[in-house]
Amino acid sequence: MAQVEATTERIIAADAEKVFDALADYSDARAKVLPEHFSEYEVREGGDGEGTLVHWKLQATSKRVRDCLLEVTEPTDGELVEKDRNSSMVTTWRVTPAGEGKSRVVVTSVWNGAGGIGGFFERTFAPKGLARIYDAELANLAAEMEK
Repeated sequence: MAQVEATTERIIAADAEKVFDALADYSDARAKVLPEHFSEYEVREGGDGEGTLVHWKLQATSKRVRDCLLEVTEPTDGELVEKDRNSSMVTTWRVTPAGEGKSRVVVTSVWNGAGGIGGFFERTFAPKGLARIYDAELANLAAEMEK
């Protein structure tokens, strides 16, 4: 099994602290910026950063749906880590200043991919598909933050 990784980033015209606070607000702001690939969104514990337990279904393709139950931690300032209890997937959100009134958001997901020919296709196509989903989420976040 090889590790699979998907990464995308965006510059948002808003202070890093405000952007981070929005990403960490699973009770309200985060739900508003999720693209159509997410369904059955539910905060089960907490709701603001560290200690949050959140559920959603992620429709990666027309046939592939992941049932995600994520534990949220904040290991360092400006960083949210979502560990899926239902798989090996770990998603890290990093928000850093990117100049006056701007921030850079980098999101990276890693997981243990399948072996064999299925694993080859997963390593080839899954990162691009997941990056497109995160691009949509970051575009929605930027639109919300830049109002």
